[in-house]
Amino acid sequence: MSASEVPSPRFAPASVDASHQIALEIRRYLEREGLQPGDRIGTEQELATEFGVSRPTLREGLRLLASSHLIRVGRGRAGGIFVARTPSEGMSRNVTESISMMLATETVSLSELLDARMFLEVPLAGLAAANATEETAAALQGAIDEAADHMPGTPAFNEADKRFHQILAKAAGNELLLAFTGWILDVLQPHLIEKISPRVDGAEILRQHRDIQRAVRRRQSAGAEKAMRAHIAYLQQTLSD
Repeated sequence: MSASEVPSPRFAPASVDASHQIALEIRRYLEREGLQPGDRIGTEQELATEFGVSRPTLREGLRLLASSHLIRVGRGRAGGIFVARTPSEGMSRNVTESISMMLATETVSLSELLDARMFLEVPLAGLAAANATEETAAALQGAIDEAADHMPGTPAFNEADKRFHQILAKAAGNELLLAFTGWILDVLQPHLIEKISPRVDGAEILRQHRDIQRAVRRRQSAGAEKAMRAHIAYLQQTLSD
């Protein structure tokens, strides 16, 4: 390989506070290259050489990334450093774990989490409507149809309800909001279902979902926000009864 063919270095040489710089550089690399879970970044030796640091220093940087759930270390002949989650997925996991701990230690209540959901999911529904495609509307309708023959609190209803809100969050097209709202489905929903499912009117939930789906299908952002606000307000009222 000639000098002109030498590839550009992926990472800047690490200097002061090397472990944090290594973690930051690799995080930037994941985002820049659009790497996905399972993609291989390299071996410890390869990365230590690229950064110009010792392997113990590199491992400290990798530990920071592993604690954020962004990488995993594989051992053996086919081992190396692999992507565990994308940066947005890692952020979502961290937020989810933090809120789960707050709920478990009773430093935050279900009522407070529903208040937060109102501030997050209402504008999210508006964004979903603005960005909606025919496929989005069809997927939302499919989730509604799947829940229709089941009672609230049953696994089939819960799964369809979760899918409905996942479709909305993804349709909004905002990775940061998607990361911040992951806790709603992973933490809040299971506890909320356990608390209020015996008192929830399944037909009313589905009617509210249809109102949201209709607004999204028509790409009516204000209508989608209004319908989502009414949906969460119903949950808040049921929780307080």
